[in-house]
Amino acid sequence: MKFYETLTAGRRDWVRGSPSGMVLLALAVGGGAGAGAVGFRYFILGFTKAFTGHRDYSAVGHAAYGYGHGIGFWFVVLVPVLGGLVYGPLIYFFAREARGHGVPEVMLAVAERGGRIRPRVAIVKSLASALCIGSGGSVGREGPIVQIGSALGSTLGQITKVPESRLRILVACGAAGGISATFNAPIAGVFFGLELILRDFEAESFGVVVLASFVADIIGRAAFGSHPFLALPAFQIASPVEYPLYAGLGLLAALVGVAFIRVLYGTEDLADRIWRGPEWLRPAAGGVLLGLVLLAVPELYGVGYPPLERAIRGNYALWFLLALLAGKIVATCLTIAIGGSGGVFAPSLFMGAMLGTAYGTAMHHLLPGLTAPAGTYGLVGMGAVFAGATRAPITAVIIIFELTGDYRIILPLMFAIALAAGISALLSKDTIYTLKLRRRGIDVLRGRGANLMQLLRVRDAMEPLPAPLSADAPLSEVIARLTDTGADGLPVVDGDGGYRGTVTAQQIEEAMRENALDSTAGELAQELPALSPNASLEEALGSLLRARSGLPVVAADAHVPVGWLTHVDVLRAYNVRMENGVTRAAEGALTPSQSAEPRPRTAMPGLLRRYRIVDLELATNGPPAGRRLRELAWPRRSTVLAVRRGDASFEPSDDHRLERGDRISVLVPSNEADDLIEAISGAQER
Repeated sequence: MKFYETLTAGRRDWVRGSPSGMVLLALAVGGGAGAGAVGFRYFILGFTKAFTGHRDYSAVGHAAYGYGHGIGFWFVVLVPVLGGLVYGPLIYFFAREARGHGVPEVMLAVAERGGRIRPRVAIVKSLASALCIGSGGSVGREGPIVQIGSALGSTLGQITKVPESRLRILVACGAAGGISATFNAPIAGVFFGLELILRDFEAESFGVVVLASFVADIIGRAAFGSHPFLALPAFQIASPVEYPLYAGLGLLAALVGVAFIRVLYGTEDLADRIWRGPEWLRPAAGGVLLGLVLLAVPELYGVGYPPLERAIRGNYALWFLLALLAGKIVATCLTIAIGGSGGVFAPSLFMGAMLGTAYGTAMHHLLPGLTAPAGTYGLVGMGAVFAGATRAPITAVIIIFELTGDYRIILPLMFAIALAAGISALLSKDTIYTLKLRRRGIDVLRGRGANLMQLLRVRDAMEPLPAPLSADAPLSEVIARLTDTGADGLPVVDGDGGYRGTVTAQQIEEAMRENALDSTAGELAQELPALSPNASLEEALGSLLRARSGLPVVAADAHVPVGWLTHVDVLRAYNVRMENGVTRAAEGALTPSQSAEPRPRTAMPGLLRRYRIVDLELATNGPPAGRRLRELAWPRRSTVLAVRRGDASFEPSDDHRLERGDRISVLVPSNEADDLIEAISGAQER
């Protein structure tokens, strides 16, 4: 941090704003994510060895029952309790967002918090998840490393003070790097970061995420070798008859994926209703139940990749494959419900392998001469169940393809995954990641946070209408008017003053290239949508982006232009309202002025840079839900800008009573923003 502050202003601006600076940051994030993945994996191995005496207890199972420091096979019940006693307080007292499977928290940071993740999350998540997995938690290591890599990317972006648009990309770089180094699958890492985290495939995003994934994979390969992290058999197709069979597998995978989602959150709800003790003690108390499950089926201990490989190679009977499928759902859901820390990525692959291999065993028994070995179906099942749970079909196809390296798998894999994702969407509105956020009142797919662009109206920002062009004005007059005014477009009206369209500079250039010198303004007028004075600036900005020019504001009752709106007008109105909010905050007022007109300034120039807008969700009936705004102890020099309830946003008054499900946008000094978020989150959880 101090090193960065000593750089010259020119170098800081280069790092923050230039494409080459972004490349440098992406390379650094990729390196950090790769190193984090390596360190995290060694943490897991170390804790597993310390707790069980083996590098991976799921690989030895019942054969290791004699270990346990003199207590025999019961040590497998005690181990989750001991682990919970350590990671439970670690999560509760230092970073509560490290609880659970991690990816939803990263999605929330990108969608609602401008990519901001607290730096301590990387440390707490790595220790807590490694302890949880090492002590038997039946979860994956991929979700945690996504959160760890994302936290590293966010921290670097915050240190260098990059804009939020680039901070989000750095978070995606960290997620991609974590997946790349963990799976030795650089392409899958890229699409995971873009498809699930950033939900953006623009050229700039794609390029830097690729770089981060590339660097992370190099570090992962240097530590663990170039071979895939799973040793899987070759894929094969015995006959064209198998393609319809893969459709059946896709259907079953969708059902398992949706069942996994519902059992996971149902188990969490049940645990919430039952547990009445301190939250930090919950993992240790629940560890007794988890230990009993592991005592019965030790193959469920930890991540469980060795049993997955054995299943696909045909080493398990049909009944045991189904038992492992059901057991993994129970063990993973129980681990998360008691407050464990780990991912659901690897468990979904495990479930898919068991489902696919069991399905393949049954089909091979029915059609022995027409079907490939059962493990072939297990490979496809891995991707199909993952797609059914996450609805990330691109990532699902790429990850299985990279794991097998066999192009023959592509057609059946795409077929089954497409069906699984499509049927899952029909059965469940949310994925295993988005449902966690929706239950807290957040829809990351729609961006539920209230903002001033939704509250300000076109009438607050529009300028007087420039003198319109008559429909019969010749091209020479149109050129002269555009040249004199410097505008990028002008409205065109007919003889009665009715709006006919807009002539843009781009249209004039096209007419000049085509030598259409006899064109009139009416012939050139483009039927761009007119804006309503009551439309929000958020709606208007979408129309402005599509039009690439200013647009007229037309009274609905008369269809006559009454004003003109450009991108500059939108920015000016937004800035005025923000300055008013800072002024009100400095004066100690809770809610902003209802007028867009500028107030006398009491703030010095640049004061706005010292503030942040934080988005707070009220997911429970706990405080501040049920309280009036004036009854709450907000930080000094802060003001509530907007509240979103359902699909509607509005500006609150001091007497406004908050409700569960409300989303509050608060303008707060930057140095107090994280404390406010933590205080509200803590009050909601209590």
